[in-house]
Amino acid sequence: MDVNILFVHNHPTSFVRQDLDALRLRNRVTELYLSSRRVNLSALWKQVRAHDLVFGWFASWHTLPPVLCARVLNKPSVVVIGGYDLANIPASGTELGYGHQRGGAKKWISRATMFLANALITNSHYSEKEAWENAGVAGKKLYVVYHGVPDVSGALSPHARDRMAITVGNVERPNLWRKGLEPFVRSAKLLPDVQFVVVGAWKDDAIAHLKAIATPNVKFTGWVHDEALLDYNRRASVYVQASRHEGFGMAVAEAMLAGCIPVVTSEGALPEVVGDCGLYSASAEPNDLAAAIGQALQSSQSARDRARQRVLTQFPSSRRQALLSGIVSQLAARGGKPPEQFISSSVRP
Repeated sequence: MDVNILFVHNHPTSFVRQDLDALRLRNRVTELYLSSRRVNLSALWKQVRAHDLVFGWFASWHTLPPVLCARVLNKPSVVVIGGYDLANIPASGTELGYGHQRGGAKKWISRATMFLANALITNSHYSEKEAWENAGVAGKKLYVVYHGVPDVSGALSPHARDRMAITVGNVERPNLWRKGLEPFVRSAKLLPDVQFVVVGAWKDDAIAHLKAIATPNVKFTGWVHDEALLDYNRRASVYVQASRHEGFGMAVAEAMLAGCIPVVTSEGALPEVVGDCGLYSASAEPNDLAAAIGQALQSSQSARDRARQRVLTQFPSSRRQALLSGIVSQLAARGGKPPEQFISSSVRP
């Protein structure tokens, strides 16, 4: 069924663009990029009325107005949730709090959006659990559809890898602990013969803090093009994600595709992505991270092949494309009633 979709988002991340491209394969899609909280409600109303369905990314201020318009106009809507909209991590010590479900207006806005939407898609079982426990979402309209990870790496090179550990994330205060950037940098002191690389745009004064604590074997790249990131993933031996919260872990999966051995915490959805193809640090503390990184550096080529194969098998783009299109077409055909046949096929890929 060819559905006329209004696709709403507030940031064109790679995974948002992938869903946009996937839905365009079988449907007519209009992209609505809401980068400001100032919304022309009259124009928005006309846009929603001109489409069969609203598809939004994240339950927040940018998706509430179009989802509300869809409900009033009796149009179906589906929202992808999982991340800041579902998280409820309180501030503790030096760590900043994270997540809309901590309370206040953001909690109300995200929950209202989820309540009004006809269907909700999470990218992991961890986010599914957060939706139940943190946001009170009813399971009858909730679907687990893992991200699809495009294979841009190709077959692995048989050549030896650099003695390098990398991590990817915006360099900003909230990510010092939420993404584990600070413990990653501090662990470099314990492995002076290993090159540590932090890949990510410098968003605030967090870069000054990290540089102040970094040893000479730490490199900060700033923002890089996709080709440069792919080169780091192909050269590095280890990819590190010392997160306190992850709704999926796309950067981990992309690094695994390129042959990196993942070293991660057991937080969030990271175990769903890594499975038994990586190493789990006992904690996000530097000593534990360094121990796991040191062990990962000894991994064989076959271990790298297993990590790559896991992503190819468990997270193919074609599966997400098919499930998204199926959910959307059935929602449109059933007048917004959630299609039950997709629940079992999407929960355990």
